[in-house]
Amino acid sequence: MASDRPRPRLARDTIVGWMVLVLFVSLLSVVIVVRESLHLSVTERANADVAQEIDEFRTFTEDGTDPETSKPFTTADRLLEVYLSRQRPGNDEIIVGYVGDTGQVLPVRGPGAPEPEEYDLTRDRELLAEAGRASSGTRETPAGEMRWARAGVDVRGGQDAVLVVAVFTDPARADADRTVGTLTFVSLGALLFAGVVSWLVAGRILRPVRQVQEAAEEITEHDLTRRIDVGDDDVSGLASTFNRMLDRLEEAFRAEQRFVDDAGHELRTPITVIRGHLELMDDDPESRQATLRIVTTELDRMGRIVTDLLALAKADRPDFVRASEDVDTSMLTVALEAKISALADRRWRVARIAEGTARLDAQRITQAVLQLAQNAVQHTRDGDAITLASDIVDDPELGRALTISVEDTGPGVPHAEREHIFERFSHGEPPDGRRHSGAGLGLAIVRAIAEGHHGRVDVGGEPGQGAVFTLVLPVDTPLPDPTDTEEP
Repeated sequence: MASDRPRPRLARDTIVGWMVLVLFVSLLSVVIVVRESLHLSVTERANADVAQEIDEFRTFTEDGTDPETSKPFTTADRLLEVYLSRQRPGNDEIIVGYVGDTGQVLPVRGPGAPEPEEYDLTRDRELLAEAGRASSGTRETPAGEMRWARAGVDVRGGQDAVLVVAVFTDPARADADRTVGTLTFVSLGALLFAGVVSWLVAGRILRPVRQVQEAAEEITEHDLTRRIDVGDDDVSGLASTFNRMLDRLEEAFRAEQRFVDDAGHELRTPITVIRGHLELMDDDPESRQATLRIVTTELDRMGRIVTDLLALAKADRPDFVRASEDVDTSMLTVALEAKISALADRRWRVARIAEGTARLDAQRITQAVLQLAQNAVQHTRDGDAITLASDIVDDPELGRALTISVEDTGPGVPHAEREHIFERFSHGEPPDGRRHSGAGLGLAIVRAIAEGHHGRVDVGGEPGQGAVFTLVLPVDTPLPDPTDTEEP
């Protein structure tokens, strides 16, 4: 059942999902890189601050003099006191001076440095022991990570002076994490915004696809009029292609319906005649023979009608008219005269023969000229003249064109009927009032053949003095090659 089918994955969901996923991975990578970069910057800055203080202390001890005596320092406590009095520790920084064996401690704290209640560097025995073995290091304390360095100097004539510089990195890292948190929040907002925008944009871009799907679901063989609005982007080309396909389908269904209607319209009468005579047929041999003649005649007429209807149905196909090579117009004219002269007892004449070549479908042109000749035979009597002529002329609409005309001496065609007679099942109203047999499809086939050659068929002559039907066909118009398509 339809309800059991899984819901198809929508292209819109796929596009938005992949876009959000790619953006999420990109933003996550940015956040991680920024966080690591900021933490690395904090570490490098702390190391640089510690190294700077140690370098300054060593420079001071090498070149410094006591400001009171203007002589080199003689005691460690005086050296440390003077040095520390000049220092302004940076944020989260502590500088501690130790005086030789007396154990005197001179600390200086910078802004943000932990208070002694939280962590007292001067009472950290493990740090002091480690400082006796190494000149720098990193240590975890109750106040967080601490990076430290030590420098000592032997004061001339006195005790040793030791300076310990320590920087606590957790506050700076907390600031970095807050920056990363802000970046993360902004990234999530950008991700949400991008998801919404991509959802809307994908819907806008894929609208033709959705309309194609909706149109395909709504279209039936009884309603092919639905079309899709075409935009100006690449995807809208799909809608344009779909509309052209619908045009072709609508025309094909129209042709099919027209064929069915035409066949039903024209075949109903002979079928009725055949049925009526068969129902009334008795055992009398003469009656049976007459009935069989009528039935055979009607069956022949039905065959001609079906053949003509099939020809008109094929006229809507692009390969209705095909030509693979140029046709010699003089030979074509001679061949046409030989074929039409066998249609009936008339005075057949050839007025002109075109000299040259034309790219034509010789079989279709023969079919059209035979139909015009048959039409002339129906409107003339034994012994009347029917003239065939061909020529190559310069036509104002088609340029260089081949004309093939069939002229008779019949009643002619009234001016008001000259367009109407090319419609299907139209017999026209001849001036002499005579109606002729036939389904009224012959001239419709002739017009279809002429238009298939990108030409036309003209009607001339004066009513009461005969009619002239002329095929006007462009000479150089390319036609489909029969080798490119299969025979219908």
